[in-house]
Amino acid sequence: MLQDKRSETDAEKQKVILTRLVKELSNSYPDLYYQSTSQIARLIRDLIDAGKTLNGEERKIMERLGHRDIEVLLSLH
Repeated sequence: MLQDKRSETDAEKQKVILTRLVKELSNSYPDLYYQSTSQIARLIRDLIDAGKTLNGEERKIMERLGHRDIEVLLSLH
């Protein structure tokens, strides 16, 4: 039960962080809107791997997501 609550919380945090990363990318890439979901997921994965825009907890939460996971989350928004 506690594990379920933690998973929900992590999922919610991942969505918030993902939204923030997309906003940061859109500032750097004005044509981001026209990129494929796969390309955007790749850019986000690069940001996560670089770790410059994430604190330790955020990076730990986002590291679990693979490229395909990020694509799926992006498609749900």
